[in-house]
Amino acid sequence: MAYKTVFFIALLATALALGGAMAHLLELPNKIALPRDDYFIVQQAYRGWNRLAFLLLIQLIAIVTVVIMSRHEPSVLWPAVISALCLLGAQAVFWIYTYPANVATKNWTTIPDNWETLRTQWEYSHAAGAVFQILAMSSIIIAALARIRA
Repeated sequence: MAYKTVFFIALLATALALGGAMAHLLELPNKIALPRDDYFIVQQAYRGWNRLAFLLLIQLIAIVTVVIMSRHEPSVLWPAVISALCLLGAQAVFWIYTYPANVATKNWTTIPDNWETLRTQWEYSHAAGAVFQILAMSSIIIAALARIRA
C-alpha cells in the first residue's frame, strides 16, 4: 500500500507542477512581443507563485522515494530515475536562467535597461522547464504503468 501511495503522490505532485509549467509555456507566444509597460503589468500575475515551491519539493521527494522503492524492478526504476533527472533539469534551468532574471528585475517590479534580454531569458527558460516537466510526467507515468504490469 505504501508503494501505491508514494506513486499516487508522485503522479499528483508532478501533474500539479506541470500545470504551472504549461501555463508559462502556453502564454509565451502571446507575451513575448508585448510592449514594455504591458509586459511588466502582465508579469504581476505571477506574484505569489513562489509559494508553490513546496510542491516541487514534494514532487522530488515522492519521485526519489519511488526510485528507492523500485530499485529491484528495472522496468519501474529507470523511468522513475529519468523522471527525477527531468525534474532536476527543470530546476537547473530555473536557477541558472529564470531566477537571475527575477532578481535583476526585482520580480518584475523594476525595469532595467536590458529588460528585453531578461524577458527573453525568463520566457524561454520557463518553456525549457515546461518541456522538462512534460518529460518528468511522461516518465513517471511510464514507471507507474510498468509497476501495474509487474
